[in-house]
Amino acid sequence: MCPQKHIPSAVKDPKLIETRRQQIVAAAVNLFVKKGFHGTTTREIARESGLSIGALYEYVESKEDVLYLVCDNIHTTLETRLRRTLTEAGNGRESLRSAIRQYLYVMDDMQDDVLLIYQESKSLPLEALRFVLGKEEQITGIFADILRRGIEDGSLRLDPGAVTLMAHNIIVLGQMWAFRRWALQRHYTLEEYIRVQTSLLLNELMSPDETDDTDTHDKKEQGEAVGGN
Repeated sequence: MCPQKHIPSAVKDPKLIETRRQQIVAAAVNLFVKKGFHGTTTREIARESGLSIGALYEYVESKEDVLYLVCDNIHTTLETRLRRTLTEAGNGRESLRSAIRQYLYVMDDMQDDVLLIYQESKSLPLEALRFVLGKEEQITGIFADILRRGIEDGSLRLDPGAVTLMAHNIIVLGQMWAFRRWALQRHYTLEEYIRVQTSLLLNELMSPDETDDTDTHDKKEQGEAVGGN
């Protein structure tokens, strides 16, 4: 796991610190999405989180600390949800298919949060920004690991030297759904976007005599879901 930046606190109880910081983060996300980082005051964050301004400063030292905690929380949520898919059995291709689906679902759920990171992280001090970018690299590394596993088990065809680039391509596909939603959602549902992008990716990662079975696989998943109900 990527280390977190230490944020000093006047409070000594770790559980209380975590609880209060979660309150602060939840309040700050709502305000930053509506008003932007620079348009939001610390006093507004305190009021929205149910704390006095004095109590707020017992858990953070600055508004930049709050922004860092917001970015770290968003990345941690994304990474946690993505790693859940890796516990499923299957070869590299199936793991990649599942991870892409889960990643795009998370991007859809957290559209405003993802946009917030890319709009406001430039306001972080350099040290805090390094930690945030480290988290981004760690999430990209999840896809790189899946791709390498697929190369090793023969279910994916990819030059090992292109693994990092392909992993970044997948990350950008998810970000595209967040950044370009105003245009994409006029033409595609989330399920259609997942199906088309997954098919395009897997067709690039298979030998010429293979064909992608994304449609069949998705219909099977949908049928199992119906049968389970």
